[in-house]
Amino acid sequence: MREAPSASVCDPYQPLEERYGRTRALLEEMAGSGCEISIATRSDLVLRDLDLIRQFPNARVSWSINTLDEGFRSAMDRGVPVERRLAAMKAFHDAGVRTTCLISPIFPGITDAREVILAARDRCNLVWLENLDLRGDYKPRVLGWIAENHPELSGLYDAIYSHKDRSCWHQLDEEMRAFCEEQGLEYLRADDSNGRPPDAPPIVANCFFHEEVKKSARK
Repeated sequence: MREAPSASVCDPYQPLEERYGRTRALLEEMAGSGCEISIATRSDLVLRDLDLIRQFPNARVSWSINTLDEGFRSAMDRGVPVERRLAAMKAFHDAGVRTTCLISPIFPGITDAREVILAARDRCNLVWLENLDLRGDYKPRVLGWIAENHPELSGLYDAIYSHKDRSCWHQLDEEMRAFCEEQGLEYLRADDSNGRPPDAPPIVANCFFHEEVKKSARK
């Protein structure tokens, strides 16, 4: 079985895709090849290609949804509104395509992962929890935005991102574990959702500690 190359930092459904259709052309070229594809997006334009995507074995489509608050969403990204992402997720899930809700990045004190899970649980196979990782020029931009819009959180963000305090993520890990137990959802630090029936409740996978995993792998 061949697997197509992947890139997690480039949305294949940018606004210009509607005009030029390069992603659709690529999918048409790969159709029938046996490739397994995984698509991550913030758009509902992917609905246009549902007919093609559902033909690939074990296809998966993921949407980034780290808030249900449209005000915060519009401040952080230029993707389509959250309701449209959830509607697209449901359409793919109902069509038998595996779907993922990427609660990523989680902004401490702002992202309510519980409410996102409750909104997405009937339309996804996997919920992926990932912490906000500030690198390069993204760090001063985000910290500046926090200072201006949520000054009450500045101390928390300084502790996490200037002093490497991990207690926030450990606490959230415990809270999410308890929440998932309450909701009857399996909570793991890995994704094994491919082996489950498509209509099974979603797995909630914790990726708060990916930095430690990367460090361990390099040793």
